[in-house]
Amino acid sequence: MCTAQPKKEGDNVPKTKVAATLALGAAASLLAGCATAANGDDGDVLTYLESNWFNSLYPPAAGFYPNGGVVNQLTDRLLYQNPETLELEPWIATDLPEINEDATVFTFDIRTDVTYSDGTPMTAQNIVDNFDLFGLGDKDRLLNVSEQISNYERGEVVDEDTVRFYFSAPSPGFAQATSTYNAGLLADSSLQLRNEEFGPGNAENVIGSGPFVVDSETLGTDLVLKAREDYDWAPPSLEHQGRARLDGIHYTLAAEEAMRSGALLSGQADAARTISPPVERHLKDQDVQVVAATANGMNNQLAMRFNHPLLQDIRVRQAIIHGVDREEIIRILLSDSYPLATSSTTSQALGYAEQPGAYTFDPESSRELLDDAGWTPGPDGIREKDGQRLSLWVNHALPQPRSKEIVTMIQSDLRELGIELNMVAGDRATQNAAQKDINRVQLMHTMVGRADYDVIESHLSVDRRDSLLNNAGDDEPVDAELQALLDKVVSTPDDAGRAAASKAVQDHLTEHAYTLPLFEEPQVYALAPHVKGFDTEAVARPSFYSVYFDREEDK
Repeated sequence: MCTAQPKKEGDNVPKTKVAATLALGAAASLLAGCATAANGDDGDVLTYLESNWFNSLYPPAAGFYPNGGVVNQLTDRLLYQNPETLELEPWIATDLPEINEDATVFTFDIRTDVTYSDGTPMTAQNIVDNFDLFGLGDKDRLLNVSEQISNYERGEVVDEDTVRFYFSAPSPGFAQATSTYNAGLLADSSLQLRNEEFGPGNAENVIGSGPFVVDSETLGTDLVLKAREDYDWAPPSLEHQGRARLDGIHYTLAAEEAMRSGALLSGQADAARTISPPVERHLKDQDVQVVAATANGMNNQLAMRFNHPLLQDIRVRQAIIHGVDREEIIRILLSDSYPLATSSTTSQALGYAEQPGAYTFDPESSRELLDDAGWTPGPDGIREKDGQRLSLWVNHALPQPRSKEIVTMIQSDLRELGIELNMVAGDRATQNAAQKDINRVQLMHTMVGRADYDVIESHLSVDRRDSLLNNAGDDEPVDAELQALLDKVVSTPDDAGRAAASKAVQDHLTEHAYTLPLFEEPQVYALAPHVKGFDTEAVARPSFYSVYFDREEDK
């Protein structure tokens, strides 16, 4: 916990780890002040180490894990999605919504006793205003539409405890969308902010009704939340109710993994996100808790931009798929927390459909496919055809676990086949720009977390993330059949129909060799032994509401 004293060398802490921690003087300095960060409160303040810092607390931007990790503590939602069952349950809404037959009208009964941390009430009009913003966006303020809300038309106040939402086309995913951090409810004052006012340095502007409230912020390095004393409207299904058990949360940037693991082992931190497999194994040996939370969405994968001239031949795409030894990647670089992918979606995802034998490692078959396609080895072993080298580019997926090392192993596998794979260098802005250009990135290393059928549409649709770059630039899809299948996923009103539509998309991806799913990507957290009650929401963002300290565990 935050007030714990660092352990001495004799306390069974590996000397190498202690030395590594002490060598990181900057980290020690940051963490040493955590007890005073929460206004001198000596209560239970959890020190949480982040590998990346938040860039926006606007709820529709909370898909970035550091953003969602904060928004999840500050805001409540209309519905709650059980992370174990993925079933929707009441929260601010007193029951599940009434939905018309074609899923174009949703009516919610809501609580009338909820207040925001600034003391203002959560009203029916305020809830409508939230979804009008999230569903329509505001171009003048540079606030985007939530990617989880489709076909939104308008909201309506029916009476003081009833709201209704209208859609221009069937939108069965809306109910689940209301349960996510992307739909965290904000006070009226926060709904007036511009995009930049949700960014770092402005956290105190973000007023929610959640169990924690922003207490202080140090730009880019520190954020302190404190428990809200009057909080009393948690999801009814949770065992814990009322005020959060913790007194506060102290977020600290610790970009280096040695800093995060060393601080945990020395007692200077209570929890950390982004733990690599080698460190995961070491921490477990030192009685640190390791939690691998599934994202319930699209697997860690290579999305092939099939409209690029080098990838238009399906035989080349098939050769890549069967030329990568996925099991070896997991064995060498990852752990049991990373199951081998068996489809584009995770095995826990809604709509998952196994693709038996689709992604087997068979390099001999890959070579035959490339031979048949007319690609022959050149002087340096890289295949050539009509004077062109079979040379492709892949992005460095900075938020994803061990992306650089994974790509390096894929490079080696593909070079054995005569395929050259180059990795784009540069920071997040460079990577984001490259990913949108088919001439700069032909194989996109990617994943998407979302616990709903719609996740596959969010990942691939031409008007969403378009990871395959199926949009040729004229808003007309190159593969119109794929887009039609994706549209069916989000427009089919009943769950059985949506599951069937999702399976059809996965089958299409397999049939056309559009993706190479690698593994199911979790978010891996490390927790000190005294940290109890930790959980994540359905897409693996941390939830600290029920967390408490058991000091007996430190003895």
